Amino acid sequence: MASLCLAPLPPPSPSHSRKLSEPSYSASLNSYSHITGGDLKPIVVNGNPPTFVSAPGRRIVAVGDLHGDLDQARCALEMAGVLSSDGQDLWMGGETVLIQLGDILDRGEDEIAILSLLRSLDLQAKAKGGAVFQVNGNHETMNVEGDFRYVEYGAFDECIDFLEYLDDCRNDWNEAFVGWIGVSERWKEERKMSQNYWGPLNLVKKQKGVIARSMLLRPGGPLACELAQHAVALKVNDWVFCHGGLLPHHVAYGIERMNREVSHWMRGLSESDNSPPIPFIATRGYDSVVWNRLYSRDVLDLEDYQIKQIHSILKETLQALGAKAMVVGHTPQTLGVNCKYNCSIWRIDVGMSSGVLNSRPEVLEIRDDKARVIRSRMDTYGEFQVFDYT
Repeated sequence: MASLCLAPLPPPSPSHSRKLSEPSYSASLNSYSHITGGDLKPIVVNGNPPTFVSAPGRRIVAVGDLHGDLDQARCALEMAGVLSSDGQDLWMGGETVLIQLGDILDRGEDEIAILSLLRSLDLQAKAKGGAVFQVNGNHETMNVEGDFRYVEYGAFDECIDFLEYLDDCRNDWNEAFVGWIGVSERWKEERKMSQNYWGPLNLVKKQKGVIARSMLLRPGGPLACELAQHAVALKVNDWVFCHGGLLPHHVAYGIERMNREVSHWMRGLSESDNSPPIPFIATRGYDSVVWNRLYSRDVLDLEDYQIKQIHSILKETLQALGAKAMVVGHTPQTLGVNCKYNCSIWRIDVGMSSGVLNSRPEVLEIRDDKARVIRSRMDTYGEFQVFDYT
């Protein structure tokens, strides 16, 4: 492995050479991107970051919080039928649309590897007429703010290793980022077996890890710019996906506007001198999009009038968006993926990461507005419940 160079990193540039071709979204908020495939109509993406997606006839699968656990992430993706089971990390989903609901960062050691895997799958999916979308969660925004409280020692080490690999790739960001999933585990093993591996209590090693992570994730840093390509709220057909939950005042503010502001902040940009340094309505506070837990609370802890109030708020939000249902992560559901409020809200964070609950992975599948839970490898497509919204 090359020696770590902690020189300042430039953000990813569109002018960088790319060894894998990928669609690029126009800077215009109202621009469209088309993803063509087989017999189905093209997927049409509106917004930068993607905000409104028309995916006619597509099977949709949604995966909740992954928190740096690559093994569990692969298991969930295999269960969803979009990842090969031979260890080659190949897209098997055809024209499927995969949506990951954020919180890939923190609590685990393989965060960049998971991000790399999803980017690689997105490139492969687009060639088949499918797509992979991600939304940012509170742990993504926390890290861009420089809040590393929940970072594992191994994740700091991964940042050091990735910067060395980027140097090996001659600072070709796209080559390094897409290729990292193919080499990350080998580098991890080499690091742990190295005689120079100092262990988690070495303060110098940790300091290097903090510096490396800060370089990657600061606003304008290359990994922050990768996250900036993802929305905090995404509408696909008649379904809305976000990490914590949308409220009426978020919709009134404008989800396109929120997505753009968070993206600009992560990229180190500012629309005007008067704009806030951090988009608070989306990323700060108990009622922000990435922190909101209103819809994920256990109804057994609520009074009847509170349940009615929450249902009313949810209904108002969905009506304003022209949506039929919302899918959220953020709050681990100890009983598994479930729906509430006449199944207008689906809660899909099951705490699958070993850094959270280490629970059995589960994913949500949506076909023709019918939703069901895919629960186990033994019974890959065992139905939990089916609800027809048409």
